[in-house]
Amino acid sequence: MNAMLSIDDLRNAAKRRLPAGIFGYVDGAAEDHLTLRANRSAFERWAFTPHALVDVSRRSQSVDLFGRAWSMPVGIGPMGVSAVVAYDGDCAMARAAAKADIPFVLSAASTTPMERVLRENPDAWYQAYLPANMAVIEPLLQRVHAAGVGVLVVTIDVPIASTRENELRNGFSIPLKWTPRLALSGALKPGWLLGTFAKTLARQGVPHFENFTAERGGPIIVAQKGDHRAGRAAMSWKEIRRIRDLWKGRLVIKGILRADDAGMAESIGADGVLVSNHGGRQLDGAISTLQVLPEVAAAVTRAAVIVDGGFRRGTDVIKAMALGADFVFAGRPFMYGLAAGGETGVLHALSLLRKEIDVDLALLGCPELASVDGRYLRDTQATT
Repeated sequence: MNAMLSIDDLRNAAKRRLPAGIFGYVDGAAEDHLTLRANRSAFERWAFTPHALVDVSRRSQSVDLFGRAWSMPVGIGPMGVSAVVAYDGDCAMARAAAKADIPFVLSAASTTPMERVLRENPDAWYQAYLPANMAVIEPLLQRVHAAGVGVLVVTIDVPIASTRENELRNGFSIPLKWTPRLALSGALKPGWLLGTFAKTLARQGVPHFENFTAERGGPIIVAQKGDHRAGRAAMSWKEIRRIRDLWKGRLVIKGILRADDAGMAESIGADGVLVSNHGGRQLDGAISTLQVLPEVAAAVTRAAVIVDGGFRRGTDVIKAMALGADFVFAGRPFMYGLAAGGETGVLHALSLLRKEIDVDLALLGCPELASVDGRYLRDTQATT
Protein backbone atom coordinates (compact mmCIF):
# COMPACT_ATOMS: atom_id res chain seq x y z
CA MET A 1 0.00 0.00 0.00
CA ASN A 2 2.88 2.39 0.63
CA ALA A 3 3.38 2.66 -3.14
CA MET A 4 -0.17 4.04 -3.47
CA LEU A 5 0.38 7.78 -3.08
CA SER A 6 -3.03 9.06 -4.16
CA ILE A 7 -6.62 8.02 -4.76
CA ASP A 8 -5.78 7.78 -8.46
CA ASP A 9 -3.11 5.21 -7.61
CA LEU A 10 -5.74 3.16 -5.82
CA ARG A 11 -8.02 3.52 -8.83
CA ASN A 12 -5.31 2.13 -11.09
CA ALA A 13 -4.77 -0.78 -8.71
CA ALA A 14 -8.51 -1.49 -8.66
CA LYS A 15 -8.61 -1.46 -12.45
CA ARG A 16 -5.81 -4.03 -12.58
CA ARG A 17 -7.54 -6.33 -10.11
CA LEU A 18 -11.21 -6.17 -11.08
CA PRO A 19 -12.95 -7.69 -14.11
CA ALA A 20 -13.81 -5.05 -16.70
CA GLY A 21 -17.54 -5.19 -16.01
CA ILE A 22 -17.16 -4.75 -12.27
CA PHE A 23 -14.59 -1.98 -12.58
CA GLY A 24 -16.90 -0.25 -15.06
CA TYR A 25 -19.73 -0.48 -12.54
CA VAL A 26 -17.59 1.15 -9.85
CA ASP A 27 -15.90 3.72 -12.05
CA GLY A 28 -18.53 4.59 -14.63
CA ALA A 29 -21.65 6.70 -14.76
CA ALA A 30 -24.70 7.38 -16.92
CA GLU A 31 -24.76 8.00 -20.66
CA ASP A 32 -21.94 10.34 -21.75
CA HIS A 33 -20.46 10.83 -18.25
CA LEU A 34 -21.10 14.59 -18.44
CA THR A 35 -22.02 14.90 -14.78
CA LEU A 36 -19.21 12.59 -13.71
CA ARG A 37 -16.71 14.94 -15.36
CA ALA A 38 -18.53 18.05 -14.16
CA ASN A 39 -18.19 16.95 -10.54
CA ARG A 40 -14.42 16.86 -10.93
CA SER A 41 -13.98 19.98 -13.05
CA ALA A 42 -16.09 22.07 -10.65
CA PHE A 43 -13.21 22.09 -8.16
CA GLU A 44 -10.99 23.87 -10.69
CA ARG A 45 -13.22 26.95 -10.57
CA TRP A 46 -12.13 27.77 -7.03
CA ALA A 47 -8.60 28.85 -6.11
CA PHE A 48 -7.22 29.25 -2.60
CA THR A 49 -6.12 32.57 -1.10
CA PRO A 50 -3.90 31.41 1.77
CA HIS A 51 -3.05 33.50 4.78
CA ALA A 52 0.65 33.96 5.54
CA LEU A 53 2.49 33.94 8.87
CA VAL A 54 -0.23 32.15 10.80
CA ASP A 55 0.75 29.75 13.58
CA VAL A 56 -0.23 26.35 12.12
CA SER A 57 2.00 24.23 14.33
CA ARG A 58 -1.12 22.58 15.74
CA ARG A 59 -3.90 21.62 13.37
CA SER A 60 -7.31 19.99 13.71
CA GLN A 61 -9.67 18.61 11.09
CA SER A 62 -12.20 17.29 13.60
CA VAL A 63 -15.78 18.35 12.86
CA ASP A 64 -19.13 17.96 14.63
CA LEU A 65 -22.11 16.33 12.96
CA PHE A 66 -25.36 15.23 14.59
CA GLY A 67 -24.19 15.71 18.11
CA ARG A 68 -20.78 14.08 18.01
CA ALA A 69 -17.27 14.88 16.89
CA TRP A 70 -15.70 12.92 14.03
CA SER A 71 -11.96 12.66 13.48
CA MET A 72 -12.13 14.08 9.95
CA PRO A 73 -14.77 15.66 7.70
CA VAL A 74 -15.05 12.71 5.27
CA GLY A 75 -17.38 9.73 5.58
CA ILE A 76 -17.85 6.55 3.54
CA GLY A 77 -20.98 6.93 1.46
CA PRO A 78 -23.44 4.16 0.54
CA MET A 79 -22.27 1.84 -2.24
CA GLY A 80 -24.24 -1.17 -3.42
CA VAL A 81 -23.03 -4.74 -3.94
CA SER A 82 -19.54 -4.06 -2.61
CA ALA A 83 -19.27 -7.83 -2.15
CA VAL A 84 -18.52 -8.10 -5.88
CA VAL A 85 -15.49 -5.83 -5.39
CA ALA A 86 -13.90 -7.59 -2.40
CA TYR A 87 -14.79 -10.38 -0.03
CA ASP A 88 -17.16 -9.25 2.74
CA GLY A 89 -16.93 -5.71 1.40
CA ASP A 90 -19.71 -4.18 3.51
CA CYS A 91 -18.13 -5.25 6.79
CA ALA A 92 -14.64 -4.34 5.60
CA MET A 93 -15.75 -0.75 4.99
CA ALA A 94 -17.76 -0.64 8.22
CA ARG A 95 -14.74 -1.78 10.24
CA ALA A 96 -12.45 0.70 8.50
CA ALA A 97 -14.84 3.56 9.29
CA ALA A 98 -15.03 2.52 12.93
CA LYS A 99 -11.24 2.40 13.21
CA ALA A 100 -10.92 5.79 11.52
CA ASP A 101 -13.73 7.31 13.64
CA ILE A 102 -15.79 8.50 10.68
CA PRO A 103 -19.38 7.81 9.55
CA PHE A 104 -20.18 4.81 7.35
CA VAL A 105 -23.46 4.51 5.44
CA LEU A 106 -24.71 1.01 4.58
CA SER A 107 -26.47 0.87 1.22
CA ALA A 108 -29.89 -0.71 0.82
CA ALA A 109 -28.30 -2.54 -2.13
CA SER A 110 -25.85 -4.28 0.18
CA THR A 111 -25.47 -8.03 0.58
CA THR A 112 -24.71 -8.21 4.30
CA PRO A 113 -27.61 -8.06 6.77
CA MET A 114 -27.64 -4.69 8.49
CA GLU A 115 -27.73 -6.41 11.86
CA ARG A 116 -24.31 -7.96 11.24
CA VAL A 117 -22.87 -4.67 9.95
CA LEU A 118 -24.11 -2.87 13.08
CA ARG A 119 -22.30 -5.41 15.22
CA GLU A 120 -19.09 -4.52 13.37
CA ASN A 121 -19.79 -0.79 13.57
CA PRO A 122 -22.54 0.31 16.00
CA ASP A 123 -22.42 3.87 14.59
CA ALA A 124 -23.24 2.81 11.01
CA TRP A 125 -25.98 4.69 9.19
CA TYR A 126 -28.47 3.10 6.78
CA GLN A 127 -29.43 4.39 3.33
CA ALA A 128 -32.83 3.44 1.92
CA TYR A 129 -34.34 3.23 -1.56
CA LEU A 130 -38.06 3.37 -0.91
CA PRO A 131 -41.22 2.80 -2.93
CA ALA A 132 -44.35 4.87 -2.37
CA ASN A 133 -45.79 2.08 -0.26
CA MET A 134 -46.10 2.48 3.48
CA ALA A 135 -46.78 -1.25 3.82
CA VAL A 136 -43.15 -1.71 2.74
CA ILE A 137 -41.72 1.36 4.47
CA GLU A 138 -43.12 0.85 7.96
CA PRO A 139 -41.76 -2.69 8.56
CA LEU A 140 -38.40 -1.61 7.16
CA LEU A 141 -38.23 1.33 9.57
CA GLN A 142 -39.03 -1.02 12.42
CA ARG A 143 -36.19 -3.33 11.36
CA VAL A 144 -33.75 -0.43 10.98
CA HIS A 145 -34.63 0.86 14.44
CA ALA A 146 -34.31 -2.60 16.00
CA ALA A 147 -30.87 -3.00 14.39
CA GLY A 148 -29.68 0.09 16.25
CA VAL A 149 -29.34 2.53 13.34
CA GLY A 150 -29.33 6.13 14.49
CA VAL A 151 -29.23 7.94 11.14
CA LEU A 152 -31.57 7.10 8.25
CA VAL A 153 -30.60 8.36 4.80
CA VAL A 154 -33.41 8.36 2.23
CA THR A 155 -32.24 8.57 -1.38
CA ILE A 156 -34.69 10.43 -3.61
CA ASP A 157 -32.93 10.65 -7.00
CA VAL A 158 -33.49 7.10 -8.29
CA PRO A 159 -37.17 6.93 -9.31
CA ILE A 160 -36.25 4.67 -12.26
CA ALA A 161 -33.11 3.09 -13.65
CA SER A 162 -30.72 5.35 -15.53
CA THR A 163 -29.00 4.38 -18.77
CA ARG A 164 -25.44 3.24 -18.09
CA GLU A 165 -24.10 2.29 -21.46
CA ASN A 166 -20.68 1.28 -20.17
CA GLU A 167 -22.32 -1.38 -17.99
CA LEU A 168 -24.41 -2.63 -20.89
CA ARG A 169 -21.35 -2.90 -23.12
CA ASN A 170 -19.53 -4.87 -20.41
CA GLY A 171 -22.45 -7.22 -19.87
CA PHE A 172 -22.92 -6.01 -16.30
CA SER A 173 -26.26 -5.57 -14.57
CA ILE A 174 -27.73 -5.55 -11.08
CA PRO A 175 -28.88 -8.21 -10.31
CA LEU A 176 -26.03 -9.94 -12.13
CA LYS A 177 -26.98 -11.91 -15.20
CA TRP A 178 -24.28 -14.53 -15.75
CA THR A 179 -23.17 -14.19 -19.36
CA PRO A 180 -20.20 -15.67 -21.26
CA ARG A 181 -18.68 -12.20 -21.47
CA LEU A 182 -18.95 -11.65 -17.73
CA ALA A 183 -17.53 -15.11 -17.06
CA LEU A 184 -14.58 -14.50 -19.38
CA SER A 185 -13.76 -11.14 -17.78
CA GLY A 186 -13.76 -12.81 -14.38
CA ALA A 187 -11.51 -15.63 -15.56
CA LEU A 188 -8.98 -13.06 -16.78
CA LYS A 189 -8.61 -11.72 -13.22
CA PRO A 190 -7.59 -14.78 -11.17
CA GLY A 191 -6.86 -12.74 -8.03
CA TRP A 192 -10.44 -11.48 -7.98
CA LEU A 193 -11.85 -14.83 -9.11
CA LEU A 194 -10.26 -16.74 -6.23
CA GLY A 195 -10.03 -14.03 -3.57
CA THR A 196 -13.51 -12.56 -4.01
CA PHE A 197 -15.86 -14.63 -6.16
CA ALA A 198 -14.84 -18.17 -5.18
CA LYS A 199 -14.17 -17.21 -1.55
CA THR A 200 -17.61 -15.63 -1.23
CA LEU A 201 -19.38 -18.66 -2.70
CA ALA A 202 -17.41 -21.06 -0.52
CA ARG A 203 -17.92 -19.20 2.76
CA GLN A 204 -21.21 -17.36 2.33
CA GLY A 205 -22.97 -18.88 -0.64
CA VAL A 206 -24.57 -16.76 -3.36
CA PRO A 207 -25.02 -13.24 -1.94
CA HIS A 208 -28.55 -11.92 -1.58
CA PHE A 209 -29.92 -8.41 -1.39
CA GLU A 210 -30.34 -8.27 2.36
CA ASN A 211 -31.52 -4.75 3.16
CA PHE A 212 -33.93 -3.34 0.58
CA THR A 213 -36.95 -4.19 2.77
CA ALA A 214 -37.75 -5.81 6.10
CA GLU A 215 -37.40 -9.20 4.43
CA ARG A 216 -34.44 -10.84 2.77
CA GLY A 217 -34.30 -10.14 -0.97
CA GLY A 218 -33.33 -12.34 -3.87
CA PRO A 219 -29.85 -13.43 -4.95
CA ILE A 220 -27.61 -11.00 -6.80
CA ILE A 221 -27.04 -13.60 -9.54
CA VAL A 222 -30.21 -14.41 -11.46
CA ALA A 223 -31.13 -15.76 -14.85
CA GLN A 224 -33.05 -12.62 -15.78
CA LYS A 225 -32.61 -9.05 -14.69
CA GLY A 226 -35.07 -8.11 -11.98
CA ASP A 227 -36.63 -4.75 -11.11
CA HIS A 228 -35.75 -3.80 -7.56
CA ARG A 229 -36.90 -0.22 -8.19
CA ALA A 230 -40.61 -1.03 -8.42
CA GLY A 231 -42.78 1.67 -6.87
CA ARG A 232 -40.11 4.34 -6.54
CA ALA A 233 -41.45 6.47 -9.40
CA ALA A 234 -44.50 7.36 -7.29
CA MET A 235 -42.46 8.49 -4.27
CA SER A 236 -43.29 12.05 -3.16
CA TRP A 237 -42.88 14.46 -0.27
CA LYS A 238 -46.03 12.93 1.22
CA GLU A 239 -44.12 9.74 1.99
CA ILE A 240 -41.17 11.72 3.35
CA ARG A 241 -43.50 13.49 5.78
CA ARG A 242 -44.87 10.16 6.93
CA ILE A 243 -41.34 8.78 7.35
CA ARG A 244 -40.44 11.82 9.45
CA ASP A 245 -43.43 11.15 11.68
CA LEU A 246 -42.47 7.49 12.14
CA TRP A 247 -38.69 7.73 12.37
CA LYS A 248 -37.44 9.07 15.70
CA GLY A 249 -33.74 9.09 14.79
CA ARG A 250 -31.83 11.48 12.55
CA LEU A 251 -33.18 11.81 9.00
CA VAL A 252 -31.06 12.80 5.98
CA ILE A 253 -32.50 13.38 2.51
CA LYS A 254 -29.99 12.41 -0.19
CA GLY A 255 -30.17 13.59 -3.79
CA ILE A 256 -30.81 17.32 -3.28
CA LEU A 257 -29.71 19.57 -6.16
CA ARG A 258 -32.02 22.56 -5.68
CA ALA A 259 -32.30 25.16 -2.96
CA ASP A 260 -36.10 24.89 -2.86
CA ASP A 261 -35.94 21.12 -2.37
CA ALA A 262 -33.45 21.65 0.45
CA GLY A 263 -35.84 24.11 2.05
CA MET A 264 -38.70 21.64 1.68
CA ALA A 265 -36.66 18.87 3.31
CA GLU A 266 -35.80 21.15 6.22
CA SER A 267 -39.41 22.29 6.64
CA ILE A 268 -40.55 18.67 6.88
CA GLY A 269 -38.05 18.11 9.65
CA ALA A 270 -35.02 16.54 7.98
CA ASP A 271 -31.91 16.79 10.12
CA GLY A 272 -29.64 16.89 7.09
CA VAL A 273 -29.68 17.39 3.33
CA LEU A 274 -27.15 15.56 1.19
CA VAL A 275 -26.28 17.46 -1.96
CA SER A 276 -25.75 14.65 -4.44
CA ASN A 277 -26.18 13.77 -8.11
CA HIS A 278 -25.42 10.11 -7.39
CA GLY A 279 -21.88 10.52 -8.63
CA GLY A 280 -23.17 11.12 -12.16
CA ARG A 281 -24.86 7.73 -12.18
CA GLN A 282 -28.44 8.98 -12.64
CA LEU A 283 -29.37 12.08 -14.69
CA ASP A 284 -26.49 12.83 -17.03
CA GLY A 285 -26.08 16.57 -17.44
CA ALA A 286 -27.23 17.30 -13.89
CA ILE A 287 -25.48 20.20 -12.18
CA SER A 288 -22.29 19.45 -10.27
CA THR A 289 -22.72 19.25 -6.53
CA LEU A 290 -20.03 21.83 -5.76
CA GLN A 291 -21.70 24.34 -8.07
CA VAL A 292 -25.05 24.15 -6.30
CA LEU A 293 -23.64 23.73 -2.79
CA PRO A 294 -23.57 27.46 -1.83
CA GLU A 295 -27.23 27.87 -2.86
CA VAL A 296 -28.31 24.91 -0.78
CA ALA A 297 -26.26 26.06 2.21
CA ALA A 298 -27.94 29.48 2.02
CA ALA A 299 -31.41 27.92 1.81
CA VAL A 300 -31.32 26.06 5.13
CA THR A 301 -30.88 27.37 8.63
CA ARG A 302 -31.02 24.28 10.83
CA ALA A 303 -30.33 21.15 8.77
CA ALA A 304 -26.77 19.93 8.27
CA VAL A 305 -25.48 20.40 4.74
CA ILE A 306 -23.63 17.33 3.47
CA VAL A 307 -22.19 16.88 -0.01
CA ASP A 308 -20.71 14.16 -2.20
CA GLY A 309 -19.60 13.88 -5.81
CA GLY A 310 -16.11 13.77 -7.27
CA PHE A 311 -14.00 14.12 -4.13
CA ARG A 312 -10.47 12.83 -4.68
CA ARG A 313 -8.15 15.21 -2.79
CA GLY A 314 -7.89 16.93 0.53
CA THR A 315 -8.12 20.26 -1.28
CA ASP A 316 -11.51 19.16 -2.67
CA VAL A 317 -12.80 18.60 0.85
CA ILE A 318 -11.54 21.97 2.11
CA LYS A 319 -13.14 23.80 -0.82
CA ALA A 320 -16.49 22.17 -0.08
CA MET A 321 -16.29 23.13 3.59
CA ALA A 322 -15.42 26.70 2.61
CA LEU A 323 -18.48 26.83 0.36
CA GLY A 324 -20.88 25.86 3.12
CA ALA A 325 -20.71 22.10 3.63
CA ASP A 326 -20.78 20.71 7.14
CA PHE A 327 -19.51 17.32 6.03
CA VAL A 328 -18.37 15.41 2.94
CA PHE A 329 -19.04 11.86 1.81
CA ALA A 330 -17.18 9.93 -0.86
CA GLY A 331 -17.81 6.61 -2.54
CA ARG A 332 -15.53 5.59 -5.37
CA PRO A 333 -12.25 6.35 -3.53
CA PHE A 334 -13.17 3.74 -0.93
CA MET A 335 -14.35 1.22 -3.49
CA TYR A 336 -10.95 1.62 -5.18
CA GLY A 337 -9.25 1.03 -1.85
CA LEU A 338 -11.52 -1.95 -1.14
CA ALA A 339 -10.63 -3.53 -4.48
CA ALA A 340 -6.91 -2.84 -4.01
CA GLY A 341 -6.58 -4.17 -0.49
CA GLY A 342 -9.82 -4.89 1.34
CA GLU A 343 -10.16 -3.22 4.72
CA THR A 344 -6.49 -2.20 4.61
CA GLY A 345 -7.08 -0.50 1.28
CA VAL A 346 -10.06 1.45 2.62
CA LEU A 347 -8.01 2.60 5.60
CA HIS A 348 -5.22 3.61 3.23
CA ALA A 349 -7.62 5.73 1.16
CA LEU A 350 -8.75 7.44 4.35
CA SER A 351 -5.18 8.01 5.50
CA LEU A 352 -4.30 9.63 2.18
CA LEU A 353 -7.18 12.08 2.46
CA ARG A 354 -6.48 12.72 6.14
CA LYS A 355 -2.83 13.54 5.46
CA GLU A 356 -3.67 15.77 2.51
CA ILE A 357 -6.21 17.74 4.54
CA ASP A 358 -3.67 18.20 7.33
CA VAL A 359 -0.95 19.43 4.96
CA ASP A 360 -3.37 21.65 3.05
CA LEU A 361 -4.64 23.33 6.21
CA ALA A 362 -1.08 24.25 7.15
CA LEU A 363 -0.33 25.62 3.71
CA LEU A 364 -3.62 27.51 3.70
CA GLY A 365 -2.76 29.23 6.96
CA CYS A 366 -5.82 27.86 8.74
CA PRO A 367 -5.09 25.51 11.65
CA GLU A 368 -8.75 24.68 12.34
CA LEU A 369 -10.86 23.16 9.57
CA ALA A 370 -13.95 24.42 11.35
CA SER A 371 -12.73 27.99 10.65
CA VAL A 372 -12.52 27.58 6.89
CA ASP A 373 -14.97 29.75 4.97
CA GLY A 374 -15.33 31.61 1.69
CA ARG A 375 -12.62 34.11 2.61
CA TYR A 376 -10.06 31.45 1.75
CA LEU A 377 -11.35 31.04 -1.82
CA ARG A 378 -11.41 33.04 -5.02
CA ASP A 379 -13.92 32.34 -7.80
CA THR A 380 -11.73 32.30 -10.90
CA GLN A 381 -14.78 32.59 -13.15
CA ALA A 382 -16.26 35.65 -11.47
CA THR A 383 -16.50 38.77 -13.60
CA THR A 384 -14.80 41.91 -12.36
